Amino acid sequence: MILSPQHSAPRRHLWRGVRRSLGRSGAAAVLLLALSGCGSAPGIDLPPAGGTPDYQLGGAYDPAPEVTIVGRDRSADPAPGVYSICYVNGFQTQPGELDVFPDETLLRGQDGKIRFDPDWPDEALLDTSTAERRAAVLAVISPWVEGCARDGFDAVEFDNLDSYTRSGGVLTRDHNLALASELVRVAHGAGLAAGQKNAAEDAAVLQERAGFDFAVTEECSVFSECPAYTDVYGEHVIDIEYTDELPRPFIEMCADPDAPGTMVLRDRLLSVPGDPDYAFTSCPR
Repeated sequence: MILSPQHSAPRRHLWRGVRRSLGRSGAAAVLLLALSGCGSAPGIDLPPAGGTPDYQLGGAYDPAPEVTIVGRDRSADPAPGVYSICYVNGFQTQPGELDVFPDETLLRGQDGKIRFDPDWPDEALLDTSTAERRAAVLAVISPWVEGCARDGFDAVEFDNLDSYTRSGGVLTRDHNLALASELVRVAHGAGLAAGQKNAAEDAAVLQERAGFDFAVTEECSVFSECPAYTDVYGEHVIDIEYTDELPRPFIEMCADPDAPGTMVLRDRLLSVPGDPDYAFTSCPR
């Protein structure tokens, strides 16, 4: 089914229901580090400003010649010859990966039952409420991030930063912010830039206190959220718009003064070329 996104709600993809899991083993000890918002960490390369992105979470394929930035799932290889971003679900389980996480890392309500994302019922929320549970989550996710670096990615984007809004009050923004800070530290330690995924309303605090370097946003133009990201990250905002939600022609959206300079139009399923739903349109240069 196609979800109808709501303002400030996470806009995630149908591909996740059929994603192939290739988890990597290992553990990493990390410390909480609250970074000040003074640009990227030393030695970290940011996505090229004003580049042409492609979002390939639904399947990897050779990008078009004009593409300079490609986002792919952590189970895929990075695209050669372009700036490559590795997708990691940092705050919820992926479909089929419930058993990858220790039981104590799965968030439970007062009834003792695991809390699942209401829009994605095969994704359990991860428990970020204590330092011990965050450390257990990091022991699983850190090797994935480090694996992205070993595979040759330039950056990592962390999804579901706003899972606390779906926790029924069990989690707070500060709980997720603490885990986000640790994830960013792991990414920087591996030589990767760290990207905030969606969560427009938290952009400033995520950059200032967790140290994110750039943002990946879905439909910030449709939902009039782009300035919330560009005010924080400047030219380092990558926006993906979708064909099924356009309020006006995409070329007009590209020309909007509030639009990020790095923007692409894709189909909601993030299909591959040859699929009937496949769509890819870049902004004129």
